[in-house]
Amino acid sequence: MLNNFRLSMAWVHTWFGLVLGFVLMVAFFFGSLSVFDREIDRWAVPATRFEPQPMPSYDNLLADVYTRLKPDPVDMAATAKRVIGELPAADTMPLVSLFAYTTHRDPVLLIGGEFGIPNQPKNPADDHLHVHGRATVDPRTGEFLPDDALKIGSDWFYPLHYSLHLNWMYLGTYVVGLAGLVMLLALITGVIMHRKVFREFFTFRPNKRIQRSALDLHNMTGVVALPFHFFFAFTGVLIFTGFYYFPVSQTLLKPLHDQHEVLEAAHTGLPHDEAGIPAPLASVDAMVAEAKRIWAERDMAGEVGFLTIEHLGDANGYVSIYRAGSDRVALVGEGIHFRASTGELLREDPPSPPVEAVARFLTGLHLQHFEHWALRWLYVLGGLLGCVCIATGFVFFVEKRKQDHARRGLQGCRVVNALAVASVTGMVLAAVAMLVANRILPEAMVGKGEWEKAVFWSAWGLSLLHALWRGAPVAKALRNPAWAEQCWLLALLMVAAVLLNWVSTGDHLFKTVVTDPYWPVAGVDLSLLASAAVAVFAARKLAQPRTVEASAQSREVAYD
Repeated sequence: MLNNFRLSMAWVHTWFGLVLGFVLMVAFFFGSLSVFDREIDRWAVPATRFEPQPMPSYDNLLADVYTRLKPDPVDMAATAKRVIGELPAADTMPLVSLFAYTTHRDPVLLIGGEFGIPNQPKNPADDHLHVHGRATVDPRTGEFLPDDALKIGSDWFYPLHYSLHLNWMYLGTYVVGLAGLVMLLALITGVIMHRKVFREFFTFRPNKRIQRSALDLHNMTGVVALPFHFFFAFTGVLIFTGFYYFPVSQTLLKPLHDQHEVLEAAHTGLPHDEAGIPAPLASVDAMVAEAKRIWAERDMAGEVGFLTIEHLGDANGYVSIYRAGSDRVALVGEGIHFRASTGELLREDPPSPPVEAVARFLTGLHLQHFEHWALRWLYVLGGLLGCVCIATGFVFFVEKRKQDHARRGLQGCRVVNALAVASVTGMVLAAVAMLVANRILPEAMVGKGEWEKAVFWSAWGLSLLHALWRGAPVAKALRNPAWAEQCWLLALLMVAAVLLNWVSTGDHLFKTVVTDPYWPVAGVDLSLLASAAVAVFAARKLAQPRTVEASAQSREVAYD
């Protein structure tokens, strides 16, 4: 391709990074926000602004809650296309399994279940047919939260960073997986290109030409956070490999997988199929108490984080109780399983085999469900350093080529610059506009969550149109004024979000920090104000007139 290995690596680094850098920007930015997704939920849904709660009593509260859980109409419509004949009425579908989930950061409780249907599948290989239902519950009272109350952090920002919300055939998940592989390739090629890594770790010349400063910042942020970037790109791909990228157990090896499920059920004593014999449910609270006693004997006393009941109302039903693992990195729930009809202990999960233990540790380190606030902020810092690294890569790409493109009358740099604006300031604008819409739209508004999503996509699309419209100077080798203009708008919207939160809920910073401390909401407000200050600083810098460069032709920047 090129006449030496390092130049070949530079070509790969540049063009692969440019093509999928826009996807990586989304993954890093919204991945950073996802570190505090539950806290953003508290800000977005004022009804959930109370202290985290333990798993409530099943016998006294949840049993009644599940009688009010209904099948999801969207899932009913999807399931109806996969079965022969019409589905029965939603009110007549029996609940055959259920779950409840909470964490040390969740005031609310996520519940769900599977409703049994008598229909046969159109495709004989399409097994495990159920209709699902899900709801968010106040664990203090058992009241359901409105379906329109979109949890912006955990139900929007978090899935956006790995799926792009392109859910058709899991397209977005595959695109992000490809971008993760490209990130690993970019890191390797970047190390090969930059032989003087330690010098570049400490080199940043902000007063040089934009091209030089952008490259310095690109190198420095790439080197400083290199282990972080590599680890998260690698584990992000690893987590989804078995589920989406290479699901051989669900395709080529499906018969073997189905046989393994049956054999594993026989080995563990946890029934794979229903017996077809009705049976009552014993006291789940007594089973929870026994599980806690067993954990305490293992010197790992803790609360319940996840509870499931399989084959509900059947003689083969069993209850699985998993410990909340907020005090450890690995996603290990120390599951304890009981016969549902009698409360008899069926199984205690043994320690994980070495390979599985490593996988769970890596997964846990990526998902950071553990309780460690300082490390959470380091995750945010690492993610934002990734954003800076990618953004300065875009800037360097444009700055290096725009003199030549201007001389030849090409528009390539203008297009790349507009895409860069949309994927940097525009992406942040979309997120903040969504928060502003969340506080402006009435809480009881029908379809409020859908309106918030529409605002998000509209703001992002408009930022791209604005960058294209204002991008004419780039074709003349000048700066796009859209950078500064969108930074000013960002600062305005961020301050507006804080003020609107105060006006609409009464939770101003003096209250959430001093008189009645509630750090999930205070943290979001303070982060918005700090980001607004950064946006003002950036806007002022970008609005300064450029010093005329001595040469109309940019020098090629040496990597050594």
